Amino acid sequence: MPTFVFVSNADDGEIATYLLTEAGNLVPRGRAKAAGSVGPLALSPDRRRLYAAVRAKPFSVHVFAIDPATGALEPHSVSPLAESFPYLSLDRTGRSLFGASYGAHLVSVNDVAADGRVASEPRQVIPVGRHAHAILADPTNRWVLVPCLGSDQLVPFAFEGGTLRPGAPVQMQPGTGPRHLAFSGAYVYVLGELTGSVTTFSFRNGVLSEVATAQMETTLRPGAPRGPAAPPRERDGDVWAADIHLTPDNRFLYVSERTRSTLGAFRVESEGRLAWLASTPTEKQPRGFAIDPRGEFLIAAGEKSTMLSVHAIDDDGSLSPARRFPGGKGGNWVEIVEV
Repeated sequence: MPTFVFVSNADDGEIATYLLTEAGNLVPRGRAKAAGSVGPLALSPDRRRLYAAVRAKPFSVHVFAIDPATGALEPHSVSPLAESFPYLSLDRTGRSLFGASYGAHLVSVNDVAADGRVASEPRQVIPVGRHAHAILADPTNRWVLVPCLGSDQLVPFAFEGGTLRPGAPVQMQPGTGPRHLAFSGAYVYVLGELTGSVTTFSFRNGVLSEVATAQMETTLRPGAPRGPAAPPRERDGDVWAADIHLTPDNRFLYVSERTRSTLGAFRVESEGRLAWLASTPTEKQPRGFAIDPRGEFLIAAGEKSTMLSVHAIDDDGSLSPARRFPGGKGGNWVEIVEV
């Protein structure tokens, strides 16, 4: 089965498609127009459609049908969104679209029709803590978790019938800046943007229990907590972590750090605890990356690079030096699908 890589290029207003070969090469397969500031991407569970959020006004989601033979993106529909969303995801059935808004401190739910079209009006718009930065359903699809970077909180939601019901927020250490997360069975890993840390929680029946925190080894200092009105900025000398992903077998976990332009690797041990392995240079200011479904390659985009890096994943979790391929401008999100 072919494996395709999709990269959103915010400055180009396009989504680029590549074929990922067995040798780890990226072969360009065309570009689909979206709009300026196209950002987060989300794949439908059936791998037939790609959803792309536009973060400039008018805020919208562009839906594309994926050609299983070529990976070409065919425009399907465009629907309005309630806000600018730096994170977009679908529930495990593909019938609900979630968005998290950093600037408006809220999350939303839009119904998704059987043909993939997103409803023009949200089912829900829910205020949460400051700077909501991600929203993701757990493997059971009964719970949804939202990290709020500005208030150092995790907000659990019960999810039923397409509707979210918020639970009591869980407070993390001040200055952590919870940003993105990854589920692995009964565990969830939460990336701290301002500390370069990953905190393991057990997550059962909507209840979060902290297990341990692992730290990236870096010469950078943890950044000061960002105030509610503080603008995004380059954190010269500060940790500025961005994205987090597990290998498909859940043996290794990787994070990106933008100030040093590196990828950090951890080994997953008993009870979901993490052991630091190493850091590897990658594209400049790597906001987004993804791991292929076979767990063989990690592909990273850099917001300040016009290239893409492909890193082979070794049996011990180490990453090979980057093999680089032409990309676009403002690369910020990567999705990989095997069809």
